[in-house]
Amino acid sequence: MIIETERLILRPIEEKDDKDIFEYSKVRTVGKNAGWKPHESIEETREIMKELFLGKKGIFGIVVKETNRLVGTIGLIADPARNNDGAKMLGYALAENCWGHGYMTEAAKAVIHYGFTILEADIITINCYTHNTRSERVIRNCGFQYEGTLRECQNDFEGEVHDCAFYSMTAGEYEAKAEEIKF
Repeated sequence: MIIETERLILRPIEEKDDKDIFEYSKVRTVGKNAGWKPHESIEETREIMKELFLGKKGIFGIVVKETNRLVGTIGLIADPARNNDGAKMLGYALAENCWGHGYMTEAAKAVIHYGFTILEADIITINCYTHNTRSERVIRNCGFQYEGTLRECQNDFEGEVHDCAFYSMTAGEYEAKAEEIKF
């Protein structure tokens, strides 16, 4: 499935995207905000792509129309913290040189719409480290409700322990706000 927004094309990730994904995934600050280590080689990127992206329903590459370049990934997976088949968790990563342009909010709103209308999710959740203010801004701009913070919740790849803030949006909340958060 391909989703088109004003400035972006969200499409399935392909093997040929390895160089673009490696380019932004090797940058320390990109993964650090989500807890994963920078990719050290294109081979590592290819292995991660096989495991997490290739052939997976609900996972998209973010392509900027103006440049036709893949600059990030976004997708919905089963929420591992909820015993509910209708619960999906949103996750994303974006090239650092694209931060601050509104691309992730635009992509997230489109994937939220997809999650509730195509996948018929009951609830979409998302979490981020409490120090990741950029991601928190995206989350709030998309209309998610704050659920709470788990203190000392997760170790990152360097062994640092971080607090995580949790957010969610139910299908009913989405329907009530659909016009506001429409992409």
